[in-house]
Amino acid sequence: MVAVVAAGALLVSGGSGADPETPRGLPGMPPPFLGVAVLGDGELTAAVDAYGDVVDLRAPGPAGRALIENPADRQAAGTVAADTGIQPWVRIGDGPALPMWRADRVRQRYLPGTSVLRTVAWFGGARVEVRQAVRGGELAVAVDGDASAVRLRMSEGRGFVTRAPRVLAEAAASDRRWLSRSRPLGATAPAWAERMYERSLLVLRALTDRRAGAVAAGARDGWAYVWPRDAGAVALAFDAAGYPAAARKIVRFLLDLDLSAAARFDGNGDPVPGRGPQGDAPGWVAVAARTAGLDPPSPLPWRNLPDYWEEEPGDYLANAIASADGTKTALFIRKSSRRLVRRLEDPESGLDSAAAWAVRPFSIPDLYPQVRAAMLQLVRSGGRFGTTPGEDWPGEDPWSAPTAWTAWSLAALGERRAALRLLGALRRSATPAGDLPERVDARTGVPRSTTPLAWSHAFAILALRELWPSR
Repeated sequence: MVAVVAAGALLVSGGSGADPETPRGLPGMPPPFLGVAVLGDGELTAAVDAYGDVVDLRAPGPAGRALIENPADRQAAGTVAADTGIQPWVRIGDGPALPMWRADRVRQRYLPGTSVLRTVAWFGGARVEVRQAVRGGELAVAVDGDASAVRLRMSEGRGFVTRAPRVLAEAAASDRRWLSRSRPLGATAPAWAERMYERSLLVLRALTDRRAGAVAAGARDGWAYVWPRDAGAVALAFDAAGYPAAARKIVRFLLDLDLSAAARFDGNGDPVPGRGPQGDAPGWVAVAARTAGLDPPSPLPWRNLPDYWEEEPGDYLANAIASADGTKTALFIRKSSRRLVRRLEDPESGLDSAAAWAVRPFSIPDLYPQVRAAMLQLVRSGGRFGTTPGEDWPGEDPWSAPTAWTAWSLAALGERRAALRLLGALRRSATPAGDLPERVDARTGVPRSTTPLAWSHAFAILALRELWPSR
């Protein structure tokens, strides 16, 4: 007999003063408790790790309150307690109950065209399958296995349902109806592009509050906030994919924010302390507003502010491009080589992938020759999983958002081969289920940070539509 036990409640500690050690993951897979999949349709939002454990749960909306405590700093330090989250445990015969990360192997996929997640684990010859989905405010978990009887026990609490099969079916049907309203890619798009497009749209659906329009950067502690830059890109992607009403809802949320107050905001629109305003935020909100047919916000100064690298305040290329003063970006051209550089009056600051923004979405045609050269150089220096944000970036891990936005702008300039090379890198960096991590290990491609990232999936949609437009 295979007995399956779901252990844990909605409020789980996951962080004591005893500094526990995060359990070891299976070879070639991320550690437990790092979310690599997201469930939801814009209300209750759940993150699931590679082993089928629900490791983050938020309501109301993806930028709402955390119902499972799983701090990002503990994840980074490797000190997450082994009882964190909502976990399936398996007992084979008379043996001890084991978590899924103790299996011999695990495979995880979404059901096609849905956000219903299927995680299958093999313990020797025994096979256990867990299916999970969120529909509205309900989390459904269904477990089955290669045995005559399978038992599921779960703590009762808000958001859980016992009619899991019905909720799973309703969630799948709802996802497919929603996808059917999207603007398709062009007829020549390959099957892998169609899959990336659909998965990216479903990720954005899960990370966008369907009532308020607040877009969470990711379903994880520290990322479940609204960055205006990220949310603006999501609005552009929704509009391009045929969801103009969703784009307008996002923009209206952004237009109500005090962009001079902070870099990020909670689901109610309140500033989140700890990080000051960033110089690109007004520009991203403005371009999203114009795309949605709404009045853009008033411009704000871009100088002496942090940019998307979130370092010390300064005069950065990304902020200059995104500002209403975009013509000033010519000042960032290194005169000796005609190369764009990251920091004003710092010729040694290196290339910045945000140069691509001068093509899409902030069109500055006078800079196209320099931008083309910068992007192609970054592509040549990138690895098999994509590019870093720039030459000066501390570390070698590829980041999916710069890889995707560079593909978008290269495609717009007619550099199709280079754009396809970058999309190939995105495919390799994606999880087996198709979600894009913020960044991956440069050698293995294993996720090392928030997965999925809304920003990355937004640019993937825009790049795909640029390469395979539909009528």
